[in-house]
Amino acid sequence: RSRAQYRSLNVNWTIVMDANGQVMAASDPVRFPTQSEIPDLSVVSSTQGEVAIDFDKAVVHFSRDITYQDRTLGNIVSEADIAPLLKERSEVFWTLIATNLALTAVLAAIGFALVRRMTRPVTLLTQMFETGSKGSLEKLDGNRVAAQSREFRQLFAGYNALVEAQSEREQLSLQLAEEEKIASLGRLASGMAHEINNPLGGMFNAIDSLKKHGERPHVRSTSIRLVESGLMGIRDLVRSTLATYRVERQLRDLTAADLDDLRLLVKPEAKRRNLELQWRIDFSNDVAAPAVPIRDAALNLLLNACHVSQEGGCVGFHSRLTEDHIVLDVSDTGGGLPDHIREYLNRPGAGSVPLDRRSGLGLWIVKRLCDEMGACLEVISTDSTGTTLRLSVPLHGKELRHAA
Repeated sequence: RSRAQYRSLNVNWTIVMDANGQVMAASDPVRFPTQSEIPDLSVVSSTQGEVAIDFDKAVVHFSRDITYQDRTLGNIVSEADIAPLLKERSEVFWTLIATNLALTAVLAAIGFALVRRMTRPVTLLTQMFETGSKGSLEKLDGNRVAAQSREFRQLFAGYNALVEAQSEREQLSLQLAEEEKIASLGRLASGMAHEINNPLGGMFNAIDSLKKHGERPHVRSTSIRLVESGLMGIRDLVRSTLATYRVERQLRDLTAADLDDLRLLVKPEAKRRNLELQWRIDFSNDVAAPAVPIRDAALNLLLNACHVSQEGGCVGFHSRLTEDHIVLDVSDTGGGLPDHIREYLNRPGAGSVPLDRRSGLGLWIVKRLCDEMGACLEVISTDSTGTTLRLSVPLHGKELRHAA
């Protein structure tokens, strides 16, 4: 009767045993004869009052004691086949895994699309900044700004305001640079005029001597020598000025004469402040480095050195070659380098903006030239007795080998 009642459990067999473990009745008497002992009692002993599942054989064992008036008369043990249940569980397990994988893939695709859409404005800003790092920043189109959400519209508007401020700052920097160039040219022009007036005065005196006493051989030879000497000095000064400030269509290599000409340009300013020029050039052949930017940078450093040096002091200039650089050292006898200028010189990319209102634009022009040449401007020493700045410019050949 119980086998018919519990048919859905797929019971394989049921055994009723007495207290001694002998079979009293069994659903399969052929396999478990009456008054016989079960060969494998571990099943019975391990499942008293419990349910034990054997996954290897796909069966489950049930056991329950038979008691009467607190006396154990025996027990009853059943075995049921759970292979269909295990199969169903396996199918459900793999179905859940496949469903979860499919849902995960769908949700990941949806999440990726949403995140990509959310980060699209940030990606656009990143591209604009990368483009600006290679050139000038460009404003975002108004339609792109209007198509964004409220938060990103504010961000894009801030970016456009930044671009406008940067453009205004660049224009102001260029204007200040032009004004500084004009001021520097004015100072040089006044110094050159003073330097030219001196030999001109001597030449006019020589000509007057020739007019009055030209018949005397001694006076004539002395006057001609003075005129020739004055004209040669003026010629050298004019040549140096033309070599420094003329616009060259093609880049050419630096020569020792290019640097030596700077002494004639700085000499009027040094003479006006009663400064001694200590000049040293340790190379004679052409150098594979841009001549015009190096001369402009060196001239600005020398003019700054003359400006800050105390009257009666000295300004030093030393140029030499290393394995892959040309090195220029400019020293002065001023009161030392202020902290804000030292911080400006050590800051990478400082040439993009002027120094500040407390200082001129000479160092800013030098920093911009250094950025263009890939050069390095550093402070070697500075104290109350003076400062030494070092300009290191890489040679063309070394740059090409590094690029290769």
